[in-house]
Amino acid sequence: MDVVGYAVHGEREKLAPLKFARRDVGAEDVAIAIEWSGVCHSDIHTGRSEWGDVMFPCVPGHEIVGRVTAVGSDVTKFSVGQQVGVGVYVDSCRECEQCRSGMSNYCAKGMIGTYNNPDREGDGYTLGGYANGIVVDHGYVVNVPESLDPAGAAPLLCAGITLYSPLKEWGAGPGKKVGIVGLGGLGHMGVKFAKALGAHVTVFSHSASKKDDALSMGADDFIVTTDETVFETHQKQFDLLINTVSAPIDLNLYLELLGLDGTLVMVGLAPEPYPIKAFSMLAQRRRIAGSMIGPVAQLQEMLDFAAEHNIVSDVEVIKADYINEAWDRVVESDVRYRFVIDASTFATT
Repeated sequence: MDVVGYAVHGEREKLAPLKFARRDVGAEDVAIAIEWSGVCHSDIHTGRSEWGDVMFPCVPGHEIVGRVTAVGSDVTKFSVGQQVGVGVYVDSCRECEQCRSGMSNYCAKGMIGTYNNPDREGDGYTLGGYANGIVVDHGYVVNVPESLDPAGAAPLLCAGITLYSPLKEWGAGPGKKVGIVGLGGLGHMGVKFAKALGAHVTVFSHSASKKDDALSMGADDFIVTTDETVFETHQKQFDLLINTVSAPIDLNLYLELLGLDGTLVMVGLAPEPYPIKAFSMLAQRRRIAGSMIGPVAQLQEMLDFAAEHNIVSDVEVIKADYINEAWDRVVESDVRYRFVIDASTFATT
Protein backbone atom coordinates (compact mmCIF):
# COMPACT_ATOMS: atom_id res chain seq x y z
CA MET A 1 0.00 0.00 0.00
CA ASP A 2 1.85 3.07 -1.25
CA VAL A 3 1.07 6.33 0.53
CA VAL A 4 2.34 9.89 0.67
CA GLY A 5 2.76 12.00 3.75
CA TYR A 6 4.98 14.45 5.60
CA ALA A 7 7.99 13.47 7.68
CA VAL A 8 10.86 14.89 9.66
CA HIS A 9 13.81 13.50 7.72
CA GLY A 10 16.61 14.37 10.14
CA GLU A 11 17.63 16.09 13.36
CA ARG A 12 16.18 19.61 13.61
CA GLU A 13 14.87 19.50 10.05
CA LYS A 14 11.49 20.80 8.98
CA LEU A 15 8.82 18.41 7.79
CA ALA A 16 8.90 17.56 4.10
CA PRO A 17 6.97 15.20 1.77
CA LEU A 18 7.68 11.48 1.90
CA LYS A 19 6.42 8.60 -0.20
CA PHE A 20 6.51 5.23 1.56
CA ALA A 21 4.79 1.85 1.71
CA ARG A 22 2.49 0.49 4.40
CA ARG A 23 2.47 -3.24 5.16
CA ASP A 24 0.11 -5.57 3.33
CA VAL A 25 -3.30 -6.08 4.96
CA GLY A 26 -3.08 -9.13 7.21
CA ALA A 27 -5.91 -11.31 8.47
CA GLU A 28 -6.57 -9.01 11.46
CA ASP A 29 -5.78 -5.67 9.80
CA VAL A 30 -7.81 -2.71 8.62
CA ALA A 31 -6.59 -0.49 5.77
CA ILE A 32 -7.71 3.13 6.13
CA ALA A 33 -7.73 6.02 3.69
CA ILE A 34 -6.90 8.86 6.06
CA GLU A 35 -9.04 11.96 5.56
CA TRP A 36 -8.19 14.05 8.63
CA SER A 37 -5.12 14.09 10.86
CA GLY A 38 -4.88 16.22 14.00
CA VAL A 39 -1.76 18.06 15.10
CA CYS A 40 -0.83 17.28 18.71
CA HIS A 41 1.89 19.11 20.64
CA SER A 42 3.52 15.73 21.29
CA ASP A 43 4.07 15.45 17.52
CA ILE A 44 6.23 18.54 17.80
CA HIS A 45 8.11 17.42 20.91
CA THR A 46 8.93 14.13 19.17
CA GLY A 47 9.73 15.54 15.74
CA ARG A 48 12.01 18.19 17.22
CA SER A 49 13.93 15.62 19.29
CA GLU A 50 12.77 17.11 22.59
CA TRP A 51 11.75 13.74 24.06
CA GLY A 52 14.74 11.59 23.23
CA ASP A 53 15.73 9.50 20.24
CA VAL A 54 13.84 9.85 16.97
CA MET A 55 13.67 7.24 14.25
CA PHE A 56 14.12 9.09 10.95
CA PRO A 57 12.27 9.58 8.76
CA CYS A 58 9.61 10.29 11.41
CA VAL A 59 5.99 10.54 10.24
CA PRO A 60 4.06 11.99 13.21
CA GLY A 61 0.32 11.96 13.81
CA HIS A 62 -1.98 10.00 16.14
CA GLU A 63 -5.34 11.73 15.74
CA ILE A 64 -6.59 9.92 12.66
CA VAL A 65 -10.03 9.79 11.03
CA GLY A 66 -10.69 8.15 7.69
CA ARG A 67 -12.56 5.47 5.74
CA VAL A 68 -11.93 1.74 5.64
CA THR A 69 -10.66 0.59 2.25
CA ALA A 70 -9.94 -3.07 3.03
CA VAL A 71 -10.23 -5.53 5.90
CA GLY A 72 -8.48 -8.78 6.69
CA SER A 73 -10.18 -12.16 6.57
CA ASP A 74 -10.64 -12.33 10.35
CA VAL A 75 -12.08 -8.82 10.77
CA THR A 76 -15.82 -8.73 11.46
CA LYS A 77 -16.56 -5.43 13.22
CA PHE A 78 -15.37 -3.11 10.45
CA SER A 79 -16.36 -2.92 6.79
CA VAL A 80 -15.24 -1.09 3.68
CA GLY A 81 -16.52 2.50 3.63
CA GLN A 82 -16.97 2.76 7.39
CA GLN A 83 -15.71 5.91 9.13
CA VAL A 84 -13.09 4.94 11.68
CA GLY A 85 -10.37 6.38 13.84
CA VAL A 86 -6.92 5.54 15.19
CA GLY A 87 -5.47 7.10 18.29
CA VAL A 88 -2.20 7.26 20.20
CA TYR A 89 -1.24 3.58 20.01
CA VAL A 90 -1.60 0.78 17.51
CA ASP A 91 -0.47 -2.28 19.44
CA SER A 92 0.59 -3.65 22.83
CA CYS A 93 1.98 -6.90 24.23
CA ARG A 94 -1.54 -8.40 24.63
CA GLU A 95 -0.19 -10.68 27.38
CA CYS A 96 0.33 -8.61 30.53
CA GLU A 97 -2.33 -8.11 33.21
CA GLN A 98 -3.14 -4.63 31.93
CA CYS A 99 -3.67 -5.77 28.35
CA ARG A 100 -5.75 -8.77 29.41
CA SER A 101 -7.95 -6.57 31.63
CA GLY A 102 -8.67 -4.10 28.83
CA MET A 103 -6.19 -1.42 29.90
CA SER A 104 -3.70 -1.84 27.07
CA ASN A 105 -2.79 1.86 27.18
CA TYR A 106 -0.92 0.95 30.37
CA CYS A 107 0.72 -2.14 28.87
CA ALA A 108 3.43 -3.36 31.25
CA LYS A 109 5.83 -3.77 28.35
CA GLY A 110 4.88 -0.40 26.87
CA MET A 111 2.18 0.28 24.33
CA ILE A 112 3.36 0.67 20.74
CA GLY A 113 2.77 4.26 19.70
CA THR A 114 1.23 5.14 16.36
CA TYR A 115 4.58 6.62 15.35
CA ASN A 116 8.26 6.53 16.32
CA ASN A 117 8.03 3.17 18.11
CA PRO A 118 9.54 -0.21 17.17
CA ASP A 119 6.77 -2.34 15.72
CA ARG A 120 5.61 -5.61 17.25
CA GLU A 121 7.55 -7.75 14.82
CA GLY A 122 10.76 -5.95 15.72
CA ASP A 123 11.81 -5.41 12.12
CA GLY A 124 10.78 -1.78 11.70
CA TYR A 125 9.08 1.15 13.40
CA THR A 126 5.72 2.83 13.24
CA LEU A 127 4.91 5.71 10.91
CA GLY A 128 1.96 7.88 11.88
CA GLY A 129 -1.03 9.72 10.55
CA TYR A 130 0.51 12.63 8.64
CA ALA A 131 -0.23 10.63 5.51
CA ASN A 132 -3.13 9.61 3.29
CA GLY A 133 -3.27 5.97 4.33
CA ILE A 134 -2.45 3.53 7.14
CA VAL A 135 -2.84 -0.16 8.04
CA VAL A 136 -3.69 -0.99 11.67
CA ASP A 137 -4.64 -4.10 13.63
CA HIS A 138 -8.43 -4.06 14.05
CA GLY A 139 -8.14 -4.28 17.85
CA TYR A 140 -6.78 -0.74 17.92
CA VAL A 141 -9.29 0.85 15.54
CA VAL A 142 -12.54 2.53 16.63
CA ASN A 143 -15.76 3.50 14.91
CA VAL A 144 -16.27 7.25 14.44
CA PRO A 145 -20.01 8.02 14.45
CA GLU A 146 -21.21 9.54 11.21
CA SER A 147 -23.01 12.34 13.07
CA LEU A 148 -19.70 13.84 14.18
CA ASP A 149 -17.92 16.38 12.00
CA PRO A 150 -14.89 14.27 11.01
CA ALA A 151 -12.36 17.13 11.12
CA GLY A 152 -13.55 18.14 14.57
CA ALA A 153 -13.60 14.51 15.66
CA ALA A 154 -9.94 13.85 14.81
CA PRO A 155 -8.52 15.53 17.96
CA LEU A 156 -10.86 13.43 20.08
CA LEU A 157 -8.53 10.50 19.37
CA CYS A 158 -5.92 12.06 21.66
CA ALA A 159 -7.00 15.36 23.24
CA GLY A 160 -10.53 14.12 23.77
CA ILE A 161 -9.70 10.82 25.46
CA THR A 162 -6.91 12.45 27.49
CA LEU A 163 -9.56 14.50 29.30
CA TYR A 164 -12.54 12.14 29.13
CA SER A 165 -10.69 9.30 30.86
CA PRO A 166 -9.75 11.14 34.10
CA LEU A 167 -13.12 12.88 34.25
CA LYS A 168 -14.76 9.44 34.26
CA GLU A 169 -12.20 7.84 36.57
CA TRP A 170 -12.58 10.50 39.25
CA GLY A 171 -16.33 10.83 39.04
CA ALA A 172 -17.02 14.14 37.32
CA GLY A 173 -20.77 14.56 37.25
CA PRO A 174 -23.76 16.23 38.92
CA GLY A 175 -22.90 17.78 42.26
CA LYS A 176 -19.16 17.84 41.53
CA LYS A 177 -17.05 20.96 41.14
CA VAL A 178 -14.43 20.43 38.46
CA GLY A 179 -11.63 22.81 37.56
CA ILE A 180 -9.80 22.69 34.23
CA VAL A 181 -6.36 24.29 34.43
CA GLY A 182 -5.47 25.76 31.04
CA LEU A 183 -7.69 26.34 28.03
CA GLY A 184 -5.80 24.93 25.09
CA GLY A 185 -6.09 21.88 22.86
CA LEU A 186 -6.53 19.63 25.90
CA GLY A 187 -8.31 22.01 28.24
CA HIS A 188 -11.10 22.99 25.90
CA MET A 189 -12.01 19.32 25.52
CA GLY A 190 -12.10 19.01 29.30
CA VAL A 191 -14.58 21.85 29.54
CA LYS A 192 -16.92 20.28 26.99
CA PHE A 193 -16.81 16.79 28.46
CA ALA A 194 -17.04 17.88 32.11
CA LYS A 195 -20.09 20.01 31.34
CA ALA A 196 -21.76 17.22 29.36
CA LEU A 197 -21.16 14.87 32.29
CA GLY A 198 -23.11 17.27 34.51
CA ALA A 199 -20.34 18.84 36.59
CA HIS A 200 -19.99 22.49 37.59
CA VAL A 201 -17.00 23.58 35.50
CA THR A 202 -14.46 26.30 36.21
CA VAL A 203 -11.59 27.22 33.91
CA PHE A 204 -8.31 28.49 35.36
CA SER A 205 -6.28 30.42 32.79
CA HIS A 206 -3.64 33.13 32.67
CA SER A 207 -5.24 34.46 29.46
CA ALA A 208 -8.18 36.72 30.25
CA SER A 209 -8.90 36.91 26.51
CA LYS A 210 -10.14 33.30 26.56
CA LYS A 211 -13.03 33.94 28.94
CA ASP A 212 -15.70 34.25 26.26
CA ASP A 213 -14.48 31.06 24.58
CA ALA A 214 -14.58 29.14 27.86
CA LEU A 215 -18.10 30.27 28.68
CA SER A 216 -19.34 29.49 25.18
CA MET A 217 -17.95 25.96 25.55
CA GLY A 218 -19.98 25.44 28.70
CA ALA A 219 -17.78 26.65 31.55
CA ASP A 220 -19.75 28.01 34.51
CA ASP A 221 -16.89 30.17 35.80
CA PHE A 222 -13.60 31.56 34.53
CA ILE A 223 -10.75 32.49 36.86
CA VAL A 224 -7.72 34.49 35.71
CA THR A 225 -4.68 33.15 37.54
CA THR A 226 -2.38 36.13 37.04
CA ASP A 227 -3.99 37.52 40.22
CA GLU A 228 -2.82 35.08 42.89
CA THR A 229 -5.41 36.29 45.40
CA VAL A 230 -7.90 34.05 43.57
CA PHE A 231 -6.17 31.06 45.10
CA GLU A 232 -7.05 32.32 48.57
CA THR A 233 -10.67 33.16 47.82
CA HIS A 234 -11.37 29.75 46.25
CA GLN A 235 -9.64 27.46 48.75
CA LYS A 236 -11.23 24.06 49.49
CA GLN A 237 -13.96 24.53 46.88
CA PHE A 238 -13.18 21.85 44.28
CA ASP A 239 -13.56 18.08 44.07
CA LEU A 240 -11.40 17.56 41.00
CA LEU A 241 -8.79 19.62 39.16
CA ILE A 242 -7.22 18.54 35.89
CA ASN A 243 -3.95 20.24 34.98
CA THR A 244 -3.55 20.39 31.20
CA VAL A 245 -0.67 22.87 31.25
CA SER A 246 2.70 21.74 29.89
CA ALA A 247 4.66 24.51 31.58
CA PRO A 248 5.86 24.77 35.19
CA ILE A 249 3.22 26.11 37.59
CA ASP A 250 2.97 26.18 41.39
CA LEU A 251 0.94 23.06 42.08
CA ASN A 252 0.71 23.93 45.77
CA LEU A 253 -1.58 26.86 44.93
CA TYR A 254 -3.92 24.50 43.10
CA LEU A 255 -3.81 21.81 45.78
CA GLU A 256 -5.19 24.35 48.25
CA LEU A 257 -8.25 24.72 46.01
CA LEU A 258 -9.24 21.10 46.69
CA GLY A 259 -11.60 20.11 49.46
CA LEU A 260 -11.52 16.88 51.46
CA ASP A 261 -10.33 13.93 49.36
CA GLY A 262 -9.98 16.17 46.32
CA THR A 263 -7.78 15.06 43.44
CA LEU A 264 -5.42 16.96 41.16
CA VAL A 265 -4.87 14.98 37.96
CA MET A 266 -1.85 15.66 35.77
CA VAL A 267 -2.26 15.28 32.01
CA GLY A 268 0.04 18.09 30.85
CA LEU A 269 3.70 17.24 30.33
CA ALA A 270 5.87 19.90 31.92
CA PRO A 271 9.61 19.45 31.31
CA GLU A 272 10.64 19.96 34.95
CA PRO A 273 9.72 18.27 38.27
CA TYR A 274 7.20 20.00 40.52
CA PRO A 275 8.07 20.87 44.14
CA ILE A 276 5.22 19.79 46.43
CA LYS A 277 4.60 20.85 50.04
CA ALA A 278 3.65 17.90 52.19
CA PHE A 279 1.22 20.01 54.23
CA SER A 280 -0.75 20.86 51.08
CA MET A 281 -1.32 17.14 50.60
CA LEU A 282 -2.02 16.19 54.21
CA ALA A 283 -4.35 19.05 55.12
CA GLN A 284 -7.44 17.72 53.31
CA ARG A 285 -6.27 14.19 52.45
CA ARG A 286 -5.65 15.42 48.93
CA ARG A 287 -4.25 13.39 46.07
CA ILE A 288 -2.13 14.00 42.99
CA ALA A 289 -2.70 11.50 40.19
CA GLY A 290 -1.72 10.98 36.59
CA SER A 291 -3.69 9.80 33.57
CA MET A 292 -2.53 8.80 30.10
CA ILE A 293 -5.10 8.69 27.29
CA GLY A 294 -7.47 5.72 27.67
CA PRO A 295 -7.90 2.12 26.51
CA VAL A 296 -9.51 1.29 23.18
CA ALA A 297 -12.89 0.42 24.69
CA GLN A 298 -13.03 3.74 26.52
CA LEU A 299 -11.96 5.53 23.36
CA GLN A 300 -15.03 4.06 21.67
CA GLU A 301 -17.19 4.98 24.67
CA MET A 302 -15.91 8.56 24.46
CA LEU A 303 -16.69 8.84 20.75
CA ASP A 304 -20.21 7.54 21.30
CA PHE A 305 -20.68 10.00 24.17
CA ALA A 306 -19.37 12.80 21.97
CA ALA A 307 -21.87 11.89 19.26
CA GLU A 308 -24.71 11.84 21.80
CA HIS A 309 -23.78 15.33 23.04
CA ASN A 310 -22.47 16.75 19.74
CA ILE A 311 -18.97 17.32 21.12
CA VAL A 312 -16.06 17.94 18.76
CA SER A 313 -12.87 19.93 18.98
CA ASP A 314 -12.67 23.55 17.85
CA VAL A 315 -10.33 23.24 14.88
CA GLU A 316 -8.51 25.14 12.18
CA VAL A 317 -8.22 22.97 9.07
CA ILE A 318 -4.94 23.29 7.19
CA LYS A 319 -3.31 21.90 4.06
CA ALA A 320 -0.24 19.68 4.20
CA ASP A 321 2.13 22.40 3.03
CA TYR A 322 1.20 24.51 6.09
CA ILE A 323 2.29 21.95 8.71
CA ASN A 324 5.61 23.61 9.54
CA GLU A 325 3.92 26.96 10.13
CA ALA A 326 1.24 25.22 12.18
CA TRP A 327 3.90 23.62 14.41
CA ASP A 328 5.43 27.03 15.07
CA ARG A 329 2.02 28.45 15.91
CA VAL A 330 1.26 25.61 18.33
CA VAL A 331 4.49 26.36 20.20
CA GLU A 332 3.44 30.01 20.36
CA SER A 333 -0.05 29.01 21.62
CA ASP A 334 -1.49 30.64 18.50
CA VAL A 335 -4.30 28.22 17.72
CA ARG A 336 -7.88 27.94 18.94
CA TYR A 337 -7.81 25.14 19.64
CA ARG A 338 -6.42 22.40 17.41
CA PHE A 339 -4.97 22.18 13.90
CA VAL A 340 -6.28 19.39 11.69
CA ILE A 341 -4.68 18.46 8.37
CA ASP A 342 -6.85 17.80 5.34
CA ALA A 343 -5.18 14.54 4.31
CA SER A 344 -6.35 14.86 0.71
CA THR A 345 -3.69 17.57 0.33
CA PHE A 346 -0.81 15.15 0.98
CA ALA A 347 -1.25 13.74 -2.52
CA THR A 348 -0.81 17.19 -4.06
CA THR A 349 2.50 18.02 -2.38
